[in-house]
Amino acid sequence: MDSQPPANESPPSTTPSNIGDIVPLYSSYLWNRVASLIPTSNSIILGKFSNLFRQTFTKSRRVSFPLPLPSEFPCSSPNISSDTSRIYAVLEEIMADVLSNLHDIQKSLDFWQSRAEGSNARKAYFMIFERGPVAFVNESKNFVRKSLSEDSAMQHLCLSSSSHMSDRMRVLMELRSSLASFLAQLYVELDKRGEDLLKNPEKSLPSLLAVINRLFSNLEGSFSHLHAVRESDSSIDGSYSIPLVFDRLPEINEEGSQWTDCELTDAINLVHKNLEKLNSYLSVMVGKHRKPRRMTLYWVRYTCGAVGLSVFSIWLLRHSSLMGSSDIDNWIHDAKEATMSFFSDHVEQPLLAIRDELFDTFRKRHKGVMETEEVQLTQDSLHRMLRNFCEQDTREKVPDNASDQEMLEVVMNRYEKELVHPIHNLLNGELARGLLIQVQKLKLDIETAMLELDQILRANEINFAILAALPAFFLSLGMLTLLRTWLKQDSRAQGRGRIARIHRRLLVVEIEKRIMQYQSYIEQGRDKDAENVFGLLIYSLERLYRVVEKPARTSGEWDLVKQDLIELGRPQQQTSYKLTVTQRLVKVYDCLLPTLQRQ
Repeated sequence: MDSQPPANESPPSTTPSNIGDIVPLYSSYLWNRVASLIPTSNSIILGKFSNLFRQTFTKSRRVSFPLPLPSEFPCSSPNISSDTSRIYAVLEEIMADVLSNLHDIQKSLDFWQSRAEGSNARKAYFMIFERGPVAFVNESKNFVRKSLSEDSAMQHLCLSSSSHMSDRMRVLMELRSSLASFLAQLYVELDKRGEDLLKNPEKSLPSLLAVINRLFSNLEGSFSHLHAVRESDSSIDGSYSIPLVFDRLPEINEEGSQWTDCELTDAINLVHKNLEKLNSYLSVMVGKHRKPRRMTLYWVRYTCGAVGLSVFSIWLLRHSSLMGSSDIDNWIHDAKEATMSFFSDHVEQPLLAIRDELFDTFRKRHKGVMETEEVQLTQDSLHRMLRNFCEQDTREKVPDNASDQEMLEVVMNRYEKELVHPIHNLLNGELARGLLIQVQKLKLDIETAMLELDQILRANEINFAILAALPAFFLSLGMLTLLRTWLKQDSRAQGRGRIARIHRRLLVVEIEKRIMQYQSYIEQGRDKDAENVFGLLIYSLERLYRVVEKPARTSGEWDLVKQDLIELGRPQQQTSYKLTVTQRLVKVYDCLLPTLQRQ
């Protein structure tokens, strides 16, 4: 089986309409021409080097959804040959590249759908301000011209925007449909031939390569249909000027003799060559219909920022020492002094005052404002004064168990009588003595209150210390929250926070919808649509497979989650069982549970 270049392969044309499209294809084309000049016998050595490089590159990439092959394939069986291992590497590369291209198409398709669902004002804003400066100038001129000549300039701009978005959405949806069908057919064929590849690889490999060749031919036909249908309708210049033509294997006899190592190597290299052509073609097609790059979308903001930075730079240069001005040096000196003053007045001094107050409080905690002994002396003095007054007033001995309250009642009764003639009794009576006793009682009450207040302050010294540390506590808490958010990487579906969990659960919902849609198409006899949906189901499973792996490994659930995801991709598995698995995913596994339910 000789590896010859296809008859219809020719150098890409370099007409002005497609010269920008042809550049990505030249490297692949030149390599194909050089490889065709090398004898087949030497291609084995080149193939081994090429396969070694591809296997190393594939391992370094992110692992994609597992192939529907037996778990022991291709490593744990004595019947597995090096050719089978190379085929396995090729299949992994095909799956990874197709899924990667599907992801790029889906991202652009989501963008155009979101813009198409926006208001007319939003569409007009996109057409003028989010397609780059050239489009801004052209659309602005057209809008002004139509505004002067017609009354429906805004309506014309909205219609143009809708046409602009719908053209790209149609092409991307057809590309997605073709790739999804290719992926579904490949996945189903591998599911059917997995056991044969394990038991009798010498006989199964040629038929598998023939199936891959047929799938590439079908994909070429679907893309040719895309060119035929859309070439005259597209508003995008040069979108369909590059046809995709795959190399083909010669007809083989699956029941005949086994292929030689040279023939298998040539076949594997041809599959790689077709995969490179597919990637180059999709890079051009998706590049023309993809969403605008971030620089293009936000070119107005970046332009304003660049202009502002330029003006600021010129202003800064005028006040710098390069132009003989000392303004910047003076501003730096003033800013430094203001910063130091602010730090000293609002940070350093308050902290030092709090520290001194706290340490002073702890050093003097044995010295209260009012001691118990002082209060006791005042109380004893008041008791003796009351006792002497009562004994002199009643001329009777006061009992030892008489309370201060009882004796104070006697003093107050005599005090009321003395107030009848205050001037006379102040000089000759007991009025002055009664006043002094009441002053002593007031002193005792004040000292008692101060003693209780001192006890409260002592009991709350630790609370005041904690209150003084609250600013530092809140600052540390804020820093820990920022650190936790950064460590969780709570963005999209790949983090470990609440937002990431929501996105992962939405992926499970998307998988469940596609399972039900697939079953509905099967029941309606719409096999082509069912095939398309099954390919998109594999794409959704691969997305969930990638984003859930890390959190599932952290929670120790990865083996079970992985097995459930593989079961969801089985073509022959019952739909009822698949729906049961999706319910288990969102209800049982910790890595997919919502945060509130976990708590």
